[in-house]
Amino acid sequence: MNILLLGSGGREHALALKMSQSPLCGKLFIAPGNAGTAECGTNVNMGVSEFDKIKSFCLEQEITLVVPGSEEALVNGIYDYFGQDEALQHIPVMGPSKTGAQLEGSKAFAKLFMERQHIPTAAYREFNEETYEEGVAYIKQHSLPIVLKADGLAAGKGVVITSDHDEAVEEFTQMIKAAKFGDASKTVVIEQFLTGIELSVFAITDGHTYKILPEAKDYKRIGEGDKGLNTGGMGAVSPVPFADAAFMKLVEDKVIRPTIEGLSKEKIIYKGFVFFGLINVAGEPFVIEYNCRMGDPETEVVMPRLQNDLLELFVAVNEGKLASQQIYTDQRAAATVMLVSKGYPEAYEKNKQISGIPAPTKDQIVFHAGTKQEGDKVLTNGGRVLSITSLASSLSLALGRSVQTANQIEFDGKTFRRDIGYEFI
Repeated sequence: MNILLLGSGGREHALALKMSQSPLCGKLFIAPGNAGTAECGTNVNMGVSEFDKIKSFCLEQEITLVVPGSEEALVNGIYDYFGQDEALQHIPVMGPSKTGAQLEGSKAFAKLFMERQHIPTAAYREFNEETYEEGVAYIKQHSLPIVLKADGLAAGKGVVITSDHDEAVEEFTQMIKAAKFGDASKTVVIEQFLTGIELSVFAITDGHTYKILPEAKDYKRIGEGDKGLNTGGMGAVSPVPFADAAFMKLVEDKVIRPTIEGLSKEKIIYKGFVFFGLINVAGEPFVIEYNCRMGDPETEVVMPRLQNDLLELFVAVNEGKLASQQIYTDQRAAATVMLVSKGYPEAYEKNKQISGIPAPTKDQIVFHAGTKQEGDKVLTNGGRVLSITSLASSLSLALGRSVQTANQIEFDGKTFRRDIGYEFI
């Protein structure tokens, strides 16, 4: 198989490595990729939503599978673009249709879908410019804390949680009237605040059946003890200690199965990964959000624990034969620690030389996120730079090994959290 993987982060490096290990893998191209993906295949200077360029490349290189890593291409309709083009129809795209991707692309769409399918989620209302005054009145009488979410994609930054009514009104006004998140906040979803502990659950589906992958928990705050600004993710652990067989049965019965059956009933085309952002509220799972792809940095702990041939799973999805597959999981614990640039998630500098990256072993791999290669040098090229994943018999051992390697790697302004998985250790 000749494969085109779209993306440039740690998630894409983890996916690229996993696919490159398959005997089914012929040529592997990554667009645009990073210094790590270059070790798994060939990087291509092409944007993930440059569909016309992607078309030309796929035809020239006889690509037989396209794997979008991030949500952008999926929400922009790459599945439909391929399906509606006679020259491309034979090339499967591992992801949902544009409608299916609205589970991530529109909070309001996702909430309505969950209502129709009776999937547990926080109570909510949505407002736009036309109903702005109604929204202000709703906020003023809402119980605290208040959760405000930009309806569309906002690079993980479109959620505000506040315990002050005046601040909530100000944020709401900024979103609707001042386009704080651009078009993403033309509609704002106001949600009930749920108290509990979060986790990420992943499934792969052919649109009718599904298989559940290893779960994970990520850590969004920049500071230790989950303090400070929200980020794209500072680390992750898998498995999640409280996600025992009893809890995961509830997740499957109340969330995963109704979601996949709902997509099928509503004739929404969906082939690929489903990310369930969940919260455990007194032992009951509630959906916070859907994503239409794998998470980052969760992929960096899920893929090392997944013992299946990933391309075999993708072939089964494309052929509608996923039911015959069985998922095999490494029983060791995985912990990933993200090295980030000084100043992240706000302004940060790039082009800092990185040294001390160790070669991968059976117990540890350093995934590249925001890096680039210049000659024989590896340079920083993003806020999140490297993701260090270790596997061990316990979570504390895995974290200790990742932190040890984090201390050894050097670049100017390196920052990381030493307490990933802290509440379980």
